[in-house]
Amino acid sequence: MDDDAQTDPPGAGAPRLLATSDLHVNRTENSDVVRDLHPTHPGDWLIVAGDVGDRVDSVRWALSVLAERFERVIWVPGNHELWTPPADEVQLVGPARYDHLVEVCRSLGVLTPEDEWPVFAGTLLCPMFLLYDYSWRTRPDMAGMTTAAALETAREAGVVATDEFLMSSDPHPDPPSWCAERLAVTRERLAARPPGMPTVLINHWPMTALPMQVLRHPEFSLWCGTAETARWHVEHDAVAVVYGHLHLPRTTWEDGVRFEEVSVGYPREWQRHDLVRGPLRQILPAPEPQEHDPFTAWALAHGARW
Repeated sequence: MDDDAQTDPPGAGAPRLLATSDLHVNRTENSDVVRDLHPTHPGDWLIVAGDVGDRVDSVRWALSVLAERFERVIWVPGNHELWTPPADEVQLVGPARYDHLVEVCRSLGVLTPEDEWPVFAGTLLCPMFLLYDYSWRTRPDMAGMTTAAALETAREAGVVATDEFLMSSDPHPDPPSWCAERLAVTRERLAARPPGMPTVLINHWPMTALPMQVLRHPEFSLWCGTAETARWHVEHDAVAVVYGHLHLPRTTWEDGVRFEEVSVGYPREWQRHDLVRGPLRQILPAPEPQEHDPFTAWALAHGARW
């Protein structure tokens, strides 16, 4: 574990563990959000849970800004970082692209899933890169389908993730194969953690099915992680789970564990829903519980499905 880990007790003026994701800094409005992000305490740590940008130079810029301001920054990749857009000067694909991004992060002093997991306030922070394997099926009739049939059903419904065009898994034959490798690596690391130590699990993609119940297009759940993680929050003593990807910033609870979707998302989403979202979510110390987070309050008032 990290010998310099923050162990100050919760309280006024103490350092905080904060989180954000889905910054998408290729949009001007979103890069302005990054320019405005600042800690409120010199000891604040920041989790960045993926989808910083589509190009390596954008990811480098945003993380360099944040690394200069926060005591420690922890990054996990999202699907956008794994894209290889034609305009990107870095044309690496698949694991080679991920490895390159890890080296970019290390050059900035940013922690990644490949580094030693740090401890904050007695809690083990577990940044993970797990990808997806098409196993989440929130559309009921897709539950028993083969992967090929489920993907075809999604295409017929007009739902195809851009990953299918811009993200390569090479040398793995497909995302599920790459996902299986990442699950094996991460299970081994989780098994080696100190017994009983509380954790914060950090992943770009959702780790349980509940967050996907409000998707406007349930077919999109195919690209939203893996059902293999459905009980990890219980099995690994999580006090919080941090994720993004859905652009549904909200707080939910499962089995007494707090789940925080911390994405910023796109300007059109802010405008469409007239929803004010804070770009930083406090993870530790645990914030005072609210009856409803901003998204849930809005959704209840408008009967919304995203």
